[in-house]
Amino acid sequence: MIERKQYFDKISPFINKPVIKVMSGLRRCGKSTFMKMLMERLIKDGVEKKNIVYVSMELMEFEFITNHKVLYDHVKKNLSSTGINYLFIDEIQEIPGWEKAVNSILAENAADIYLTGSNSRLFSSEFATLLTGRYVEIAMFPLSFSEFLQFRKKEKDLNIEKEFELFLKFGGLPGIHYFDLKDEVVFQYISSIYSTILLKDVVRRYSVRDVFLLEKIAAFVFDNCGSITSAKKIADYFKSQQIKTGVETVQNYIGYLQDAHLVSRSGRFDLKGKRHLELNEKYYAGDSGIRHSVLGYKKNDIAGLLENVVYLELLRRGYAVSTGKFEDLEVDFIAEKNGEIIYIQVAYLLLSKETEEREFKPLEKIQDNYPKMVLSMDTIWGSNRNGIVRKNVMDFLMERSVFT
Repeated sequence: MIERKQYFDKISPFINKPVIKVMSGLRRCGKSTFMKMLMERLIKDGVEKKNIVYVSMELMEFEFITNHKVLYDHVKKNLSSTGINYLFIDEIQEIPGWEKAVNSILAENAADIYLTGSNSRLFSSEFATLLTGRYVEIAMFPLSFSEFLQFRKKEKDLNIEKEFELFLKFGGLPGIHYFDLKDEVVFQYISSIYSTILLKDVVRRYSVRDVFLLEKIAAFVFDNCGSITSAKKIADYFKSQQIKTGVETVQNYIGYLQDAHLVSRSGRFDLKGKRHLELNEKYYAGDSGIRHSVLGYKKNDIAGLLENVVYLELLRRGYAVSTGKFEDLEVDFIAEKNGEIIYIQVAYLLLSKETEEREFKPLEKIQDNYPKMVLSMDTIWGSNRNGIVRKNVMDFLMERSVFT
């Protein structure tokens, strides 16, 4: 196991503070392992095992916890009467009404509370209003390229370019590193995870009746990652394929996929008009390996894959990300954090003057002093252009900050 330092850094300021710590993210992205590592760190720092209460809703051992009352009684029964208690609950969304139990334990100051959940609407139910202002959410993602390389260090003489192709193909789910990175093995493993997510986090949670349509919509969104689209366009496409559906159904199903972290939506922002646009958003896959387990891996998709990887990396680094529109031109990413903005274009290769012009022109039209960058797979560079930084995608992914 590798220590996912960025997440320890994010959660450390809140340890032993009277707020609930929530780690949310895609199933099998590493939340459970991180929770166990956090418990081990507490024990190493002097916390006694009797002061730690652990519940995992993925284990048969805790199948008896069927509602918030049972959860509350179990926790209270196992809390130590001496010292600070720590409560860890993995996959909290599996317990109906969990908010009531957790809120009561927090109000009683009975334990320092840590939760994981695989649904982005973890706190959207009516009971969750009980917790308003009483929790911090830490988004967890599949492995970054840097973390992927850490897992691969057992291999001798790593070739960064070859490793990057493996990363693009297989994605960042930590579990793939238990196997040889071969298509027939890894994609079978990832396919089983995808099926579990669809069943548990979408079909069962939202009582989806038309599973065939759900799978078709998921495949369509995966196939069009990074392309401007809308629920109406998707509905119209399916109608042309003799598949009946409506705009509202498409919107709902995409929303369910977002809740399960299978896809992520990037809204659009009009840089000239300074306003958010309500139509024609972009979607990106929560993990490229899952995308390829559904669609198959095609090297010709490289430009879109690079864009997807950069998008996830920006989210991983804490940026709010949207797509920019300037007149009839497009800026791939407007990344904002703490009031600072970065504009980023992503391309495969800048082989021609036409390609270079297409990527640089939108950034050159933006009349502000925020940093601007064009990322590509080029390894031989000309000079930066009008203050716009050129950088290799792999170099960008392996840096700690955007403008290192």
